[in-house]
Amino acid sequence: MFYKKLSYCVLLFIFLFTCLSLFSISRLRFDYNFDHFFPKHDPELSFYLKYREKFGNDNDYLLLALSHPKSIFDPVFLKKVDSVTQIISRLRHVERVQSPTTLSSPIIEAFGVFEVPYLHVNEPERYQQDSSTIYQSPGLVGTFFSADARSVALVIQTSPNLTKLPSDTLLINLKGKLHLVGLNDYHIAGKAVAQSIFVDRMQYELALFMSISIVMVIIFLYFTFRTWWGVVMPLMVVLISICWSMGLMGLTGTNIDVMTMLLPTIMFVVGMSDSVHILTQYVTEVAEGKPKTQAIITTLKDVGLATFITAITTAIGFLTLLTADIGPIRNFGVYTGIAVVVAYLLSMTMLPAMMLLMPLPPRTAPKKEAFTWPMLLRRLLLFVFKYRTRILVATTGIILASIYCISLIRMDTTLLDDLSDNDPVKLDFKYFEQNFAGVRPFELYLKAAPGHTLYDLPVLREVEEIEHYLTTQYGLKFIISPLTVVKTLNRAINGGSAESFQLPQTEAQWRKVQAKLKLFRKRPELNSLVSANQTEGRLSGKMGDIGSARATQLTDQFREFMRKQTNSTLLLTHVTGSSLLLDKNNDTLTRDLMEGLLLDILFIGAIVGLMFRSFKMIVITLLPNILPIVLIGAFMGITAINLKVSTSIIFTIALGIAIDDTIHFISKLKLELMSGKPLYYAVKRTYLTTGKAVIITSCILMAGFCTLIFSTFEGTFYVGLLISLTLLFAVLSDLLLLPILVVYFFRPKNKVPSKQPQKQIQVQ
Repeated sequence: MFYKKLSYCVLLFIFLFTCLSLFSISRLRFDYNFDHFFPKHDPELSFYLKYREKFGNDNDYLLLALSHPKSIFDPVFLKKVDSVTQIISRLRHVERVQSPTTLSSPIIEAFGVFEVPYLHVNEPERYQQDSSTIYQSPGLVGTFFSADARSVALVIQTSPNLTKLPSDTLLINLKGKLHLVGLNDYHIAGKAVAQSIFVDRMQYELALFMSISIVMVIIFLYFTFRTWWGVVMPLMVVLISICWSMGLMGLTGTNIDVMTMLLPTIMFVVGMSDSVHILTQYVTEVAEGKPKTQAIITTLKDVGLATFITAITTAIGFLTLLTADIGPIRNFGVYTGIAVVVAYLLSMTMLPAMMLLMPLPPRTAPKKEAFTWPMLLRRLLLFVFKYRTRILVATTGIILASIYCISLIRMDTTLLDDLSDNDPVKLDFKYFEQNFAGVRPFELYLKAAPGHTLYDLPVLREVEEIEHYLTTQYGLKFIISPLTVVKTLNRAINGGSAESFQLPQTEAQWRKVQAKLKLFRKRPELNSLVSANQTEGRLSGKMGDIGSARATQLTDQFREFMRKQTNSTLLLTHVTGSSLLLDKNNDTLTRDLMEGLLLDILFIGAIVGLMFRSFKMIVITLLPNILPIVLIGAFMGITAINLKVSTSIIFTIALGIAIDDTIHFISKLKLELMSGKPLYYAVKRTYLTTGKAVIITSCILMAGFCTLIFSTFEGTFYVGLLISLTLLFAVLSDLLLLPILVVYFFRPKNKVPSKQPQKQIQVQ
């Protein structure tokens, strides 16, 4: 009676806490902000934030390409472009629009400044001359006009740091105006597009994967226990643990992003492990005829320590993600680690309470299972010991081959790496790479040395040399800087001729340009190029998304060029920008997470060492679980899967999950040895009793993670694929390699190891 009252109290407390968690979950929001993936404590981030305050964000813009099947120099088409330009400029969250129909070339004469449009939209008879002027003017082709004259591009400057809702509003209004005007062949790229699409897909995939995971888990649980309570009880444990952890996210104001979106799906499979081991042992105890209360107590004694250790090791695997310096990665590690601990606590409290209140499981099913599972596992164990030498030799060869394959892994990522190559959003971005300058921003901070300004001729010549290198060697297809302003002025003074778009050649010409600079100081585009005192400025450019590996190499070469060629007594520079930070992220994150993996290994080794007081047992336990990590690294090298943000987290997560089965094995082995059984017989008993739970939980885990391969996010796809493969390798390693390592190398203290021949293991 006491136990029943205690069970009701436990369930009532859990129910009340779950209600509070559901209230907190209602406060959760979806978010995808590129800034959150910047390294928080990197000095480069501090520099960029100060730079952004002075000159604005380098990705607060939208690119809009409008296409014509034949030629853009069509009166109807250009009038539509001009009309939509005027409409877009009046939309909310739009600060400025640069359009081919509003571009003009300034001409400075004695009476003042005249703006001569490049395109005379309402004068079709001048289109041929306009075309000639445009395609001879530097800076226009590839920026506003495609080389094949079939597309034009508009640059829409948006309000700073738009969040999801205003981004959606702007895009809906923009697309609506395009359809209203009749411009249906268009391409849009920019941060607002990526943010809107990512958040929408996160919401859809969160619901999809949770649904698939629930169905998969129900199927596996039913075929395992053949009872309704064997399905409902583990499912309730996992659902409530997810509810509590996400409620904590809502309470702390943490949003759901592309990383924490994985938490429910991962918990559906990871959190199920402890419940399955407990229920499997409980069914076995009941099948042996023990009363319900005694069966529950015995079950908790037998598997309690093992489930505690597996929960701790799995949580450590996620918590080691705290070594990363990226907010979404850290949040994912923290909240998933907490969810694992919560699932364990519920498995040890809520699950026994429900078992006590539920009717006894039928004994016929367990007897049938007991007949088939031991027979299967006995044959497998005999196979392992019969071919143990061959297994060890094959394992050694696989490790050596894997080490070579790991050397083939490349560290590389692109701006839209999470999207598949045929994704419409990614295709739009590629359109701008193929027809215009591209979407990858480049930023260079310029600072005149003391006693100089950025408009001094010697300083501008330094900038000109830098621009020449960036165009010819680095690969920038579009550049704007203080030098652009001066070249434009020189052209304006000389009647707008394309040949005059250069620095003045003589001192007299230079003084003439200097005298006209004040005419341009109030132009809005100059505010984001040069500071008011003319000592600080920016060089901004665009290029194709070449990937972080190539970009890092080019940036290192550019810095070396600057160190050797730039006169620091005239000009100081610093490469910065969001792209640089994302590139740097890849290198630092990979290093941090490899450190986290090492930390994970050390923690697990310490736990095993405390259990067995044996260094050999630490090696025996870790080797079957490091082997799957090595195999996954080899798989990545062979299949050319790059090491990046999404794939580098896999190793620490996989190790923390894969070690669980090994912990259950050695915990049971310890109990068998403590009861006085010889080593060989203890291994056999351990193999037969834990093998079923090991295989079932591994199948549930693999099936659950396999659901992620249907994601439209490439990173989520690889998380599902690679962790599923890791778990497959891990269960094979535990079943085939671990028993051999134990009997070959482990010698229990104060015990005489069994010298039974192999045939003695075949006791029925």
